[in-house]
Amino acid sequence: MTIPASSAAQIPQWLHPFRRQPHRWERKRSRAVRGGHVCCGPACAAGCEPVLIRERTAWGWIDWSIPADGSLPQQPSRMAVFTPYATRSQRLALHWLARRPTHRYRIAAVTVRPTTAVITALTLVAATLAYLHGIPLSIVVPAAALVPLVVEDLPAHFDARARAHARIVEAEAACRYLQRLAAVHADLVQAATVSDAWEGRRAVEVGHSLLFDAADLLQCHDTRIASSALIARERLMLHLAAHIGQITASAAAASFGQDGRLDQQPPPGHHLPKPRRPAQLSTDHTSPHSPKEEQFMPHPQDNPEQARAVYLLFAHEAYYTAASQEINTTLVAAASLLHPRVRQPDGARIYQRLTRGRRQCEIVPLSTLTHELDGGIRWPEVGDWEAVTADLLQLIQDRACDALSLRLPDLARALVCSGPHTRVRIYDPVSGRYQTYGPADRIEVLIEVGRQLATAEAGQALWPGDGLLPSPNPTM
Repeated sequence: MTIPASSAAQIPQWLHPFRRQPHRWERKRSRAVRGGHVCCGPACAAGCEPVLIRERTAWGWIDWSIPADGSLPQQPSRMAVFTPYATRSQRLALHWLARRPTHRYRIAAVTVRPTTAVITALTLVAATLAYLHGIPLSIVVPAAALVPLVVEDLPAHFDARARAHARIVEAEAACRYLQRLAAVHADLVQAATVSDAWEGRRAVEVGHSLLFDAADLLQCHDTRIASSALIARERLMLHLAAHIGQITASAAAASFGQDGRLDQQPPPGHHLPKPRRPAQLSTDHTSPHSPKEEQFMPHPQDNPEQARAVYLLFAHEAYYTAASQEINTTLVAAASLLHPRVRQPDGARIYQRLTRGRRQCEIVPLSTLTHELDGGIRWPEVGDWEAVTADLLQLIQDRACDALSLRLPDLARALVCSGPHTRVRIYDPVSGRYQTYGPADRIEVLIEVGRQLATAEAGQALWPGDGLLPSPNPTM
């Protein structure tokens, strides 16, 4: 999986503090310099604790140290990512954990919080007043000694409980890696704020989950040990950012085209090469068939054989287009199986089986053929479907035929890959229950594919390619 150079160049690799609100960094830095210690590197005494400025985000926080030369820090000192599925009580605990870092004061050989020092002073005053009012020292002294200890220890106890729902990274290499992912996620958040599309909001949720997974790996393992898993998550994040950027650009172009100044762009997710032959426009448009019959796109052509056009829908390993858009399912005209570059006679036999007894413009998933062939037991009698679909994908990538390339969600893809009577069970981690999807949901997926096919064809059937072999049974 790769990202085109043009798309990768738009993704920032450096996340500086308060990127969209630079005035906040200057204000917080000035306040910290006046009231705290700025670490100046090797010249500082041993055990120097630099002042940290905390930047809160929707997914966690980032702690930045203040360079002595007044420049922006190049790398965070600490990063924390909250669990993406927090309950109300967990969110309150995480809100407590994300409070501003507490500066400690050194008193003799110990360091204390400012609140502890204030509470200790108030406790001494209260103890003195209590003694003057006749309360015995046996009560006043233990109480006065216990209050500062409780105040000093209680926040640490709350922090320990809240840390169970957060992943905090402090190592230099780990912060550097997580900083890159956070920069990409910042772009996802920005895209979601400027667009009302649900894809943007969903991308932010997925990006938060990827950040949490990466922080969990970085917290438990060294970057070299978990490098493969981290690279996989970074690639997913990059592809997600590129895809959302493309959707945002397409939506902007579409809204711009509605004003009459620019032609509206085709919807994303459709990969339809330009025909290599003159277009044959449909002269008759009939209404779609019943959903139970899985029939879509009735566009009869002048050619009698093309009038009974059937479409093959098959899932495959995901690949990415030049625009970094994931493609995991493809639909082609059944006649593409007769292309000379497709493995033969396997393609012709599958074509014969595919078109036998079908209705006009019916979309037939490959899993339906598997079901009809006794669950796949009789596939050897027909042909090698894996080799045939691989050849079809190569034809599509070489633009030797037309295709409708789709990015189906996991559930829709699972239904397409299942037989017409198979049920798919999905576990919902939020509700803790299983939900079952069956034939009716599969039909809904095929109906939606039919709608997208109608939009992609726009009155012109998919071009199956040139030099097709003769049909094994032209009278079918």
